[in-house]
Amino acid sequence: MAAATKAGLKDNPAMSFVMLTDSQVVSPQAIGKANVKSQSKGNSRKPSGTAEETPDGEKPKLSQQIESTTRLFEILSARSDIDHPVCTECTDLLLSQLQGRLSSATKERDTYISFLKSLNATTPTSADLTKAQKSLAEARTADANAFADLLALEKEKAALDAEIASLEAESLALDAEEQDFWRSRNAFALTLAEFQNERDALNAAYDHDAQQLERLQRTNVYNDCFCISHDGHFGTINGLRLGRLPPPQNVDWPEINAALGTAALLLATVAQKLGVEFQGMRIKPMGSTSRIEKFEYAGSASSSSPSSQSSSTATITPNATARSSKNVSPSQSSAATATTTTTGQQQRPKASTNLDLFSSGDLPLGANRIIHRRLDAGLVAFLDCIRQLGEYVEMTAAEQNQPPQSQQHKSPSTRSKVPSAGIVKLPYPIDRDKVYGVSIKLAGNTDEGWTRACKYALTCCKFLLAHASNVGSVRAREGA
Repeated sequence: MAAATKAGLKDNPAMSFVMLTDSQVVSPQAIGKANVKSQSKGNSRKPSGTAEETPDGEKPKLSQQIESTTRLFEILSARSDIDHPVCTECTDLLLSQLQGRLSSATKERDTYISFLKSLNATTPTSADLTKAQKSLAEARTADANAFADLLALEKEKAALDAEIASLEAESLALDAEEQDFWRSRNAFALTLAEFQNERDALNAAYDHDAQQLERLQRTNVYNDCFCISHDGHFGTINGLRLGRLPPPQNVDWPEINAALGTAALLLATVAQKLGVEFQGMRIKPMGSTSRIEKFEYAGSASSSSPSSQSSSTATITPNATARSSKNVSPSQSSAATATTTTTGQQQRPKASTNLDLFSSGDLPLGANRIIHRRLDAGLVAFLDCIRQLGEYVEMTAAEQNQPPQSQQHKSPSTRSKVPSAGIVKLPYPIDRDKVYGVSIKLAGNTDEGWTRACKYALTCCKFLLAHASNVGSVRAREGA
């Protein structure tokens, strides 16, 4: 199979190489000489059992022929890859392989012959040799020049390498400096961010506090606690209707009592805010069962009737403690002290009476209004408390709007020409038991009249509430 493989490779015309056997390594002449020598040696070394031809020309024996044939086959087997003897089929196969090898050798020979012919055809002439020598000299000269240029370039490259090394060292130094700069910059950025966050937090807190302060300054606790409005013909306080109309607009007594109690609390709060005390009475706000305590003084005939109290000008006494805390001017305190009593000395109360600001509601509102006598007395006292607060507000406002001392010493005719400031008065005047000409009593009054009087009274209460809020805001600004 190895011989077949070799033969196949040799028969392949695409292969560019030539396989040589052991017999082809040496030239054919040497092989022929070696064969002659071997034959001569073989003739000299005949086996002892081999029978040579006799001089008589007799044929050798059969055993000698067999031995010679066997010896020949051994020689052939040693010189080839095939063991001899071979069969007919193997011989045919061997002949085909040898024929292939012969064709390969022929092709190889033809290739060598064509190559030799091409070499002979391309043999250079003397002119070609001269030209080639000249080209060689020029090439050597160019090589020498290029080598010199290469040396110069290598020197320049060495200088550039040194410069690059120095620049790299400088670059490394700059990189280190840049890293230090970025570290410091990042630290500064963090510190700046902290300061900015703190500043933003402070600004946000300031804005929130400013908005809260502004909202609180705009907030009126009195308006929040006492919301006075109207619902059609009714005056309302905190959503409670005060009044009575025929069905279906009638109002129950629990709602009326609650409205009166809230109004009484409003008057007490305003009086405490302004720092004054009512003359001859005291309000007791107790929700739906609120009362007004009326004092009677000994030796004073006018104290027995509310109408006589309403006609006097000395109706209200500023509280000394509240006056000192609220920064009341000396002129105000002196004027209030001068009007406390006609005798110059404050009298002690002899007795007190509780006047109701509520009704049990056992009997409905109607023609029989005499049963509400206690409520009528309480409503009159309630209206008188509104009048006293209104006069106090009017008196203090007039004193605050007085002209300077330089104008007070002028003649009466000159002072009369000075325009007076806005006069602060109750929106509806109060005279005894009537407000704006409408009686506050239930007795002898109609539902519409009593409802209208209650609405006027609540409007006066709203005026007093607004004045107290204004005074509080002014004092807050002055204190700030």
